[in-house]
Amino acid sequence: QVQLVESGGGLAQAGGSLRLSCVASGRSFSIYSMQWFRQTPGKDREFLAAINWIGGSTSYGDSVKGRFTISRSYAKNTVYLQMTNLKPEDTAVYYCAAARRLGSLDYWGQGTQVTVSS
Repeated sequence: QVQLVESGGGLAQAGGSLRLSCVASGRSFSIYSMQWFRQTPGKDREFLAAINWIGGSTSYGDSVKGRFTISRSYAKNTVYLQMTNLKPEDTAVYYCAAARRLGSLDYWGQGTQVTVSS
């Protein structure tokens, strides 16, 4: 069992930045990868970024590549999503997820709201 808690959401101006955090607790040693998603009402969940817990390989969704950066801290059991050049269309609830193995999504956080104004 792994528990995930997101934080760092809030209000930002267009062109601004926010840094989201997701702290893992429990059996965090079992994590294969950590990922970020977002969702807005009436739309499908959108993949944003992923990072392998061991090794640190990353991947990004096309909509945020070049603006968002995922990273991790072993010492803090935390994954981050650094968001820059924010746009109003980035407004969404942002979720982190953990996978036990390639191709799986086993644990989810509660989400953190990000609102970007014009």
